[in-house]
Amino acid sequence: MTSGSVEVRDVRIRHDENEYWAPNGTSFSLTPGTVTLLLGPSGSGKSTLALSLNGLVPDAIAADIEGTVLIEGKDIAGRAPGQISERVSMVFQDPEAQIVTSTILDEVCFGPENLQLPVDAVLARAERALRQVGLWERRAETPDRLSGGGKQRLAIAAALAMATPILVLDEPTANLDPAGIAEVYSVLKDLVETGGHTVLLIEHNLDAAIDLVDRVIVLDGQGRVTLDGTPREIFDAGHQTLLRLGVWLPIAAIAGLRLRRAGLPLDPLPLTPHELGAALDALPSVPDPVPADRHAIVADPDVTPLLDVRALRVVRRRDELLHGVSLSVPRGDFLAVVGPNGAGKTTLIQAMAGVVRPPRGQVFVQGKDVSRMDVRDLTAQVGFVFQNPEHQFITGTVADELAHGLRLQRLPESEITERVDAMLERFGLTAQRDRHPYLLSGGQKRRLSVGTALITGAPLLVLDEPTFGQDRSRAAELLALLRDLNRQGTTIVVVSHDLQLVADYANRVAVVADGSLLGIGPSEEILADTDLLQRAGLLPPPLAQAFAGLEHHPIWRSVARLDQLPGAEGWRNREH
Repeated sequence: MTSGSVEVRDVRIRHDENEYWAPNGTSFSLTPGTVTLLLGPSGSGKSTLALSLNGLVPDAIAADIEGTVLIEGKDIAGRAPGQISERVSMVFQDPEAQIVTSTILDEVCFGPENLQLPVDAVLARAERALRQVGLWERRAETPDRLSGGGKQRLAIAAALAMATPILVLDEPTANLDPAGIAEVYSVLKDLVETGGHTVLLIEHNLDAAIDLVDRVIVLDGQGRVTLDGTPREIFDAGHQTLLRLGVWLPIAAIAGLRLRRAGLPLDPLPLTPHELGAALDALPSVPDPVPADRHAIVADPDVTPLLDVRALRVVRRRDELLHGVSLSVPRGDFLAVVGPNGAGKTTLIQAMAGVVRPPRGQVFVQGKDVSRMDVRDLTAQVGFVFQNPEHQFITGTVADELAHGLRLQRLPESEITERVDAMLERFGLTAQRDRHPYLLSGGQKRRLSVGTALITGAPLLVLDEPTFGQDRSRAAELLALLRDLNRQGTTIVVVSHDLQLVADYANRVAVVADGSLLGIGPSEEILADTDLLQRAGLLPPPLAQAFAGLEHHPIWRSVARLDQLPGAEGWRNREH
């Protein structure tokens, strides 16, 4: 038996009520002490495969499974997840799905206690794990008081406390701000350097992860292994396959491929912002960046803004979450709200959209006080997408979920059917129309949640982390859709931790920290204000990081957007 070894042989998994297998005939082995990144388009079975490694599929999640999973040389078929958890720890995509106790310390102690370890050993493990993720000082608090990112760090701490040789992480930084991402990967780096863990990582945030990865396995749309190699092999020689599949690439790799296509001799392909900046600075000359092409939104003081927030204060459980925030959103704006975890971003946009009723006289949509609007009127004016899609599902089928808002507006059933069919087609959900929303994959749930917000045709769309859980193809499709809607007059407000996304799509940026608005203005100005970003605990977008230190090509120092890179239009189309 080799400690930390994993072997997957011809594994096929089909969830109950599904007609297709995903993954479908997947085989690979994990070398002990290495970090393997598992990539693939939405619906390829990445998360399902991860759950099969600790027996939750099919023990807790009903599914047919064929093939063999060997953990340290032993077939896990027929073994309970509790037994397998002594060798394999899992960090789920949604941290709330694995939090079961009432305090942070108890949560991390829970696993080791179930191993029947002595009390001193349990507490020592818990303290070490909580210190690693920066939560030791909050150990007496309830997990409910943590932000989404804090809950994810708690989930990682609980996994670390199990001291297993195999660690499986499914989107571990999806809800984290830049500081939290850096903290998590600092922890993972320490684990990797000890050589004591085999890590399988499912991750979209490749810019943070790529330095730690030894190997990349890519699944195709049917959940079969299509590429397997080192990161540089996969992202360079295999980039055409990745683009065709709609899989994420590191931003530095995307930029490097564009610049190489424009004639710059970038070899090897840069995979990190540091590598990209160093490669460009070493060249004797580079072409000038492409001028920014983004329409400016200028508020007319004589025109009522579409959305007006006036000295908004939100108090919950005696805690003041927002401290007198004021901002206006003119018609046609594409505003991104950014800030660290716990800053109050979600609270702010929920109040904007009336999801959480704001105090009277503090939020207005088209001149109407949101606190006084009924549900029918509110849904006709504002579409809202939750950070967790499941928080907004209220019906039994995908089609009914899309139809619900239209039925509130009392539209004819024939028109409802036509709109629902069109939205199912647009988001690739036609085959799932009669399934329960909870049975969809993470990416499919996200697309459905966005579809429910779009289908009513509201003039204002408010979205909380809309690209979370999406592969590159679906995320690009969604963002292109939002951009097109914006250009047609729909006003967009979006919360995102992805500052590259913000740089590429938003007209304006609002920076929120500690419940206060630190700044708001045009994207180029806000994202270039390093002092402002630093005060908010944020980092510039990856491209801005890459170009900020260029000595030989200073004209590039202010570039933060992908569409400012030279490259053929045809390349940009294939990239998305």
